[in-house]
Amino acid sequence: MVIQILGLLFIGLVIGALARLIKPGRQRLSLLMTLVLGVCGALIGGVLASLIGTGSIFELDFLGFVFAVIAAVLLVGVAEGASAKKA
Repeated sequence: MVIQILGLLFIGLVIGALARLIKPGRQRLSLLMTLVLGVCGALIGGVLASLIGTGSIFELDFLGFVFAVIAAVLLVGVAEGASAKKA
């Protein structure tokens, strides 16, 4: 169980970092926010992959990983837009 949580945090950080690299422009997001958005993207990607039958939410396969990165890019855009309205 602890290994799965650590794995989710690690893959979330990787997915969040990839999403920030793919998203054009400079994002003013902290490392913690990148991690949170990456984990959320990983969970969304896992759910989408399980819905179409290519994997499960706990096993992020290639298609789930692609969905996760796309979801994280969208989440980074939303977070960037929300932080820009505050400033």
